[in-house]
Amino acid sequence: MGTDELCTEEEVVRLVHAFYARVRQDEILGPICDAHIDDWDRHLARLVDFWSAILRRTARFSGAPMPRHAALPGLSMELFERWLGLFEATLADQPNRALAEQAGRAARRIAQSLWSGYQMSRDPKALPPLVGRA
Repeated sequence: MGTDELCTEEEVVRLVHAFYARVRQDEILGPICDAHIDDWDRHLARLVDFWSAILRRTARFSGAPMPRHAALPGLSMELFERWLGLFEATLADQPNRALAEQAGRAARRIAQSLWSGYQMSRDPKALPPLVGRA
């Protein structure tokens, strides 16, 4: 890892796989994800690309996560907060503290953005509450 790099690609892979192992084992989020993800290997590879683009600026990810999440039925702020809590627990286990801090900031922005987009897709006039601020 060069001195200007936040993390290695291997660290991104470990982070993504560790987090989604937790999600899949979670009694609430696991079944929701399993109902909508039919190929976990492909999905994890895409998530590694997503987080690599955010943390390493690899520009490997292209796509629009918002429409896919907005199409999911019955999501709640509590589910987004649960996702964020699992992510933060995973980050606490990361030895690379700079990676953990940067990924945590990004995850909070992503959770808020997805929650806002989800709410606005259902009621464009509503102003959604902030995730983690209840």
